[in-house]
Parts: sequence; structure tokens; C-alpha cells
Amino acid sequence: MTSRHPTKLIHEGQYAAEVDVELIESAEGWAPYLSLEDAQKLDAVREALRQGDLKQASQLAQIFKLTPVAG
Repeated sequence: MTSRHPTKLIHEGQYAAEVDVELIESAEGWAPYLSLEDAQKLDAVREALRQGDLKQASQLAQIFKLTPVAG
């Protein structure tokens, strides 16, 4: 069993978050998959962004504010 450490992007409203997670690779099952802790971290960041709690979200991820480009 091996693992990779990619960054997952979450978009919620006017914010985006980069969340570092660990993908677990294995020869059996539904690989690659997230650990339970990383799945809960993604859910926590998404919920914090929905509620506008940037302080909580920024403790778990890097947060960006999205701005529209004039077109």
C-alpha cells in the first residue's frame, strides 16, 4: 500500500479552498481512496465556507476569495 499527497480544491460561493489530503493506493478495493479523517476534513472546510466561517476554514486549508473578471 502506498500513498500520495495531492491538493483537493473546494469551491463554495465566493470562496475556494486548497485542502491537503492523503490518497491511499492499494491493489484491492476502490483505490485510491481518502482516509476517514481526510474525508471529514474536506466536509469541515466545505461547511465552514458555507457558513462564512473563514477563521475555521483557514485552520484546515488555504482559502482564496474568488472575484469575477469583467467581460
